[in-house]
Amino acid sequence: MSVTVGSKAPQFTLVDTAKTLRSPISEFAGKKVILLFYPGAFTGVCDKEMCNFRDSISAYNSLNAQVIGISVDSPWANKAFAQHYNLNFPLLSDFDRTVIKQYGIVFEGLGGVKGYTVAKRAVYVIDEKGAVKYAWVSDVPGVEPPYDEVQKAVA
Repeated sequence: MSVTVGSKAPQFTLVDTAKTLRSPISEFAGKKVILLFYPGAFTGVCDKEMCNFRDSISAYNSLNAQVIGISVDSPWANKAFAQHYNLNFPLLSDFDRTVIKQYGIVFEGLGGVKGYTVAKRAVYVIDEKGAVKYAWVSDVPGVEPPYDEVQKAVA
C-alpha cells in the first residue's frame, strides 16, 4: 500500500542521529513536514539531494516547513553523513524497514545486491494538519526529485 495525496500521513517513530526517538508527524504538528526518503548515505544522488535541501533550508523554514531525511542506514551512518555534509535537518533511521513498508516505498536489490532492501527515493509534503499534500516516488534510485515542484507544493 502506498501513501497518496489527500490521505492522512501515517504516524511513525524512528531514531535520529543521537538515537533519540522522533515522531515527526506529531512532533511538528502545525508545520508542514517534508519527508525525504533516500536509498543510502554517501551515495552520489543521495548526497546531491540532501545537499540541495540543505542549501534551500532557509526557503523551507520561511514557509513554516520542517525537512526530515529518512533512510534504512544506521543512526551512526546517518550521523557521519550529516556531519560530513553539514546537513541542517534531522536524519532518521528506519533500520528495520517498518516505515518504508508503511509508506509502500520498498526498493529491493539496490546496486544489484540481492536481498538489500532500501527506501525508494521519495518526497512527501505533509500539511499542518497531517494530510499528504504532495507525493513523488521514483522507481529509479538515480533520479533526483523535482526540486521546483517540491518547493511549489510547500508554498
